Amino acid sequence: MKPQPNRVRSPVKRLRAERYLLVTLLSFASSVALTRLFLYLTGYPQIGGGGLHIAHVLWGGVLLFAACIVMLTVANQWGYTIGAILTGVGVGLFIDEVGKFITQNNDYFYPAAAPIIYAFFLLTVLVYFQVRRPPRKNTRVELYHAFEALEEVLDHDLDPQEHAALAARLKWITAQADKEPNHARLAKELLEFLRSRQLHLAPDEYTLIEHIQSDAGALAGRHVSLPRLKIVLVVGLAGLGFVAAAQLGRLLLTVVTPGTFNNTLTAMMASVDLRAYPVNPVWFIANILLTGLNGLLLLAGAVLLATKRERLGSSLGFYGLLISLTVVNLLVFYFHQFSTIGLAGIQFAVLLGLLYYRRKAGKAVISDQ
Repeated sequence: MKPQPNRVRSPVKRLRAERYLLVTLLSFASSVALTRLFLYLTGYPQIGGGGLHIAHVLWGGVLLFAACIVMLTVANQWGYTIGAILTGVGVGLFIDEVGKFITQNNDYFYPAAAPIIYAFFLLTVLVYFQVRRPPRKNTRVELYHAFEALEEVLDHDLDPQEHAALAARLKWITAQADKEPNHARLAKELLEFLRSRQLHLAPDEYTLIEHIQSDAGALAGRHVSLPRLKIVLVVGLAGLGFVAAAQLGRLLLTVVTPGTFNNTLTAMMASVDLRAYPVNPVWFIANILLTGLNGLLLLAGAVLLATKRERLGSSLGFYGLLISLTVVNLLVFYFHQFSTIGLAGIQFAVLLGLLYYRRKAGKAVISDQ
């Protein structure tokens, strides 16, 4: 009697999982930022009265539950996109009120809430980059993805580009007949179906997001040359470095002027609004030192990049921005709260530009050789 194969329980990454997670991330960040902005502009209104307060954490819970219902009950691929949006908005509304859950007096404005929210967002970004990594290629994973792609056939939405990608996936599976004969036989049957003349292919139309991506790519190809991008990166790194090092420079000037350190530090601490919470001078000085030293690192990267020492300059800029986004901003968010969102966005944009520049510059060097 032929032995039965063991059941396989190992997880398989969903097709387009990184896209759904990116939508969740963008929805999450937008939800927190827009909620804080709306509450600030409207004077932090409350829904309810007579002792009743309907906090927006409840709306976040409703949206999270709705996201689960959609993804558990709807088989169409667009259901995952809707679920990703609802999840991002829901978790944003939920975690925005974390200050109430970690304080005895339910303080929405607790200073540590902002860095906690930011740290949670960073962890989600880390998960996103892990999900982006391509899985180990095997016939089981490829068949999972092939079946997901075949859903487009049922919705009459399989375009020529998707058809070619699906056919290539199935051809690879059929080539593994010596390792997985059953998988290869199934892939061969599906491939024969794809080659049928009766199969309807939808017009190769772009979605709104794909149109934006295509137009942005074409615009970048026409106007964003490496020399221009280098200038933008030098200005960006120099600007971020100067802003980060400014307070450290102001504090260091007091060292050469006797008797002014305490007054300057007190004035700088007075500019920080933590509502009823006192500013801890030790942590405040640590914030200035860490931010300032990292700003000097960014300035060094800008100078080296401008003086044609691209490799070292881009490396210093890359690590400086990475330290800013993952370490420094945790303290900055504590002392400056959600006003730091814009600065963090600029840092992330410059980091993406720097990675793009390094990749393109490396390809240019290879092509010249």
